[in-house]
Amino acid sequence: MIDIVVVLRAEDAVLDFLSVLTGGEAAVVLADHGRTLTFPAGQSPAERLTRISGEVRPADDRAGASGPGSLAELVREAAGDRGARVWTHSPADNRRSRGRVGRDTAIGCADREVRHAVGYSPYLQVVSDFDHSLDRELIAGKLDFVNRACEHLLTAPSPEYVVQTPRIPATERFFHAEAGERERLFALLASLDDEAASIEDPWEFGSSPYEKDRLDATAAWVLGHRAATGESLVEVGACEGALTHRLVAAGCAVHATEPNPLFRKRLVEAVGGTETVRVSSRDLAELAELAVEPHLTDQAQEAHPRAGAHLLIEMLYYGQDLGLLDRLPTDHLFVALEPDAMDGRVRPWLAASATWEEVESVHLVPPRVETVCAGRAYLIKRGSDGLLLRRTAG
Repeated sequence: MIDIVVVLRAEDAVLDFLSVLTGGEAAVVLADHGRTLTFPAGQSPAERLTRISGEVRPADDRAGASGPGSLAELVREAAGDRGARVWTHSPADNRRSRGRVGRDTAIGCADREVRHAVGYSPYLQVVSDFDHSLDRELIAGKLDFVNRACEHLLTAPSPEYVVQTPRIPATERFFHAEAGERERLFALLASLDDEAASIEDPWEFGSSPYEKDRLDATAAWVLGHRAATGESLVEVGACEGALTHRLVAAGCAVHATEPNPLFRKRLVEAVGGTETVRVSSRDLAELAELAVEPHLTDQAQEAHPRAGAHLLIEMLYYGQDLGLLDRLPTDHLFVALEPDAMDGRVRPWLAASATWEEVESVHLVPPRVETVCAGRAYLIKRGSDGLLLRRTAG
């Protein structure tokens, strides 16, 4: 039996997998440049650390792996005709380059036993299956490796490569994930791209008690202002329609916008067949552009008439230009965010705005600790605050 460690970069093998490399026959696959280091049984940890240290390179944002097939071939070459345990990064590693290696390795090596390192997980507490505590000699070897081979990474500006204390664990923790669990962990840590949309309901809006309470409270808040805003709503970034269907069921006419094609397909499947909902691909910038460019086409304007309110619910986390909100064709905005994001981003913008005034501030749901991915991990959902804004008369 050989232990094969598949990592993005050489230092990863020591930071998270030193306990796997302490004496038995082993190999390290370096995914960033397709090289494999082999270690015979009985070779000392010190000799192995010296070998690995020679492979540590400068930080390089172009580093990446070539996909499941190539990684699987490297593992097959390292294993030969022996049985092999494969160890790799967590698919939920907050460093996306490592998370992708962990996911691709597990896909390519589906016929082998694959174990993922918990590593440093600032957003999730991951329930591990195998914990390896290092003795003081191994810890001393790990720290010496960091100081000698990774000195340039101790002050690296990129969070993808910087080596800090939490990334040098004294107890190395590992877990096994079935395919569905692995894909959900990978999608959970993605942003709003096709990787996040690679599975249905990546943020578990349909199964999470917290998300159900949040969505119910948000819908009730919006519906409670129908006398002022009317029944015509534009929901910006509707994702798969978890809020949309609540509003449509209450009789609202909703223009649900979703730029991501995979999310939008599911949105159409969920709510697109009703007479009171329209779905489009427009993002916030496109909605604002239509409002100030009436010459674009009559058809474009007809597709986006003035609405009673625009809903920006849990979507202003991605650096959008808040100045775009001034150009939306509406007199009311419903904004919902985590309290810290609301206070740190929206309220300072509102205080300087001559276009919008606060009508109401509500606390929709409090924070809650909740499991995700069928109990594989847990995290704090940070609560949601709502802010209703009205366009000023001037």
